[in-house]
Amino acid sequence: MLEQRIQQQFFESADLLYQVAEGLSRPLAVAAQMMVDALTAGGRVWCAGLGISAADASYAAALLAGRFEQERPGLAVIALDAQAQGYPDPASALMRQIQTLGHPGDLLLLFESQGSGAAGALLQVAHGQEMSVIALSGTQDDDWRSTLLDTDVQLRVPHSRFARVAEAHRLLSHCLADAIDVQLLGAIE
Repeated sequence: MLEQRIQQQFFESADLLYQVAEGLSRPLAVAAQMMVDALTAGGRVWCAGLGISAADASYAAALLAGRFEQERPGLAVIALDAQAQGYPDPASALMRQIQTLGHPGDLLLLFESQGSGAAGALLQVAHGQEMSVIALSGTQDDDWRSTLLDTDVQLRVPHSRFARVAEAHRLLSHCLADAIDVQLLGAIE
């Protein structure tokens, strides 16, 4: 019985990834181009996430600031610290960092997989700094979707289980890193 349950985890994840592949390929290409444009123009990409999504933001920043599958110079991609001391909650810490560090031409890569409710406020702060946003989200995001601007991209994974959304977000990070590397360095032979 336990083995079947484990296999079901694999099947459910694979089914979701197969279902969203076609619908997310275009917005992923747009998001990757936005990131390349920001980085090559001297801007920075600020990665942020609340709760467990903060780990996804740090992972994406590490892929881009360091390396993915090819050696390349590091990119100006930084993970914001949702646990910064002196703030009443992680959302306040992220908002303050975006206000302090973000500049016009920078980009916010926001991971929101559990519907924390603070995403709308983070988007507004980023827009106040004249930053565009790429939002990786799940299904519990209806309260802040209206905050997105025409210059923003949402990469929405429509699934009710947090684990499936988080798994897809990890793959989306890989897709973005690969697409950026291909644009900057060419395809791996």
